[in-house]
Amino acid sequence: MAAAVEMVGIEKRFPRVVANVGVNLVVEEGEIHALAGENGAGKSTLMKILCGLHAPDAGVVRIFGREVTDFRPAAAIAAGIGMVHQHFMQVPTLTVAENVVLGEEPRRGPFFDRRRAEERVAELGSRFGLPVDPRARIEDLPVGLQQRVEILKVLARGARVLILDEPTAVLTPQESESLYATLRSLKSQGRTVIFISHKLREVRAAADRLTVLRRGRTVGTVPIGEVDEAKIAEMMIGRPVLFEIEKTPAAPAGAVLEVRDLAGGRLRGVTFDVRAGEIVGVAGVEGNGQSELVEILSGLRQAGSGTARLRGRELSRAGPAAWFEAGLGVIPEDRNLRGLIGEMSVADNLILGRHRQPRYSRAGIVAGAARDADAAGLVERFDIRPADPRAEAESLSGGNRQKVVVARELSRVPGLLVAAHPTRGVDVGAIEFIHRSILAERARGAAVLLVSSELPEILALADRILVLCGGAIAGEVRGAEATERGLGVLMTGGAPA
Repeated sequence: MAAAVEMVGIEKRFPRVVANVGVNLVVEEGEIHALAGENGAGKSTLMKILCGLHAPDAGVVRIFGREVTDFRPAAAIAAGIGMVHQHFMQVPTLTVAENVVLGEEPRRGPFFDRRRAEERVAELGSRFGLPVDPRARIEDLPVGLQQRVEILKVLARGARVLILDEPTAVLTPQESESLYATLRSLKSQGRTVIFISHKLREVRAAADRLTVLRRGRTVGTVPIGEVDEAKIAEMMIGRPVLFEIEKTPAAPAGAVLEVRDLAGGRLRGVTFDVRAGEIVGVAGVEGNGQSELVEILSGLRQAGSGTARLRGRELSRAGPAAWFEAGLGVIPEDRNLRGLIGEMSVADNLILGRHRQPRYSRAGIVAGAARDADAAGLVERFDIRPADPRAEAESLSGGNRQKVVVARELSRVPGLLVAAHPTRGVDVGAIEFIHRSILAERARGAAVLLVSSELPEILALADRILVLCGGAIAGEVRGAEATERGLGVLMTGGAPA
């Protein structure tokens, strides 16, 4: 079978970082090819080269046999490359048709031809088995259909090779199964799919072949039927990885966090407690009030009504300083917007929130020796790469940025840890370490509120699970009795079995 994509001997270097070293990737036409690797392995850089966002320092790229010499996004699109981003590039207030044709709007004279746009989207949906109402507004669609619109956008521009970045990050198990069916349908129609994923089950379920990168180099390419999840993880990390973390039974004490009829934004009157020495999971399709809950419980949003007490202090309308003073540690859902200051060094980011404490500040000037010593210890403990506390946070890969946030918040020794998507975008080895760290917080006696769209994560860690749907609690399940399918039903508004 002919190669749709050939990348041979690819090298790419940035200041302080060597991203790709002699990387080889061959993707056959009409296959589903997974690209996996630990954080900082060079996956995203490699795909950015293919999409024309970077030019390689060395190596050759061929698309359908033609060597690429013009590394610009427009040239990549013209060559048949299309990227479906993890964070959808959509205008929520526009319709499906308006989003799909945005930038290439059909015209009738000087006016937008809405009818032709809707007919085009309907035809694309029918041809590729991706039906969606062209007149529906994006903001009214569930996440699974929004992703379908993203795929239609790249197909409308003639993409023959589709690159999907963490495609099931915000999907329910049922929506993930639907996506796999979509990918198989695209493959049957001659399209080629490359997808980046940290989810080993996803790789096994969807891919024909797998290429693994580790520390910027190609480890190997294998047919998916020849490897199990344990072998894939070992290829990614370079050592065996434990998938099942041993968890002792919880011994919860008194309530640390008490939430009563809390409302604000999409959140509608939720009531629950989190006790010392337990992990309470919050599951749900994103956009059902999780963000508002985390924002209220970290002082970034005032509650519209209801109360939230941390260690007896009513803080539902207090700011972040009061929450942190009361003993909060928070891993925010958006590490770039809420968790880090990209222009600052890793060392400075690791002391944010404590930078005025006597250990780190003298007469308003940061005590560099104490900061650097503590940062060096955390960088080593959490395996942050590159292992240079002086590096700017924005120069790190997404997963390593997440490690910086997790390292800072756990080093606070919080009484309440609010962890929103703590392992989003991190590799399987880092997931193992972060899960162990969260369980250690529970064993220490901290109360943990775990908000995650990853049901395996919720099931592995939570002692009790709350399911949010439509901003309200649709059900509560004991962790030992919960299943992915049962939680998925509650997440989409169904009745518990």
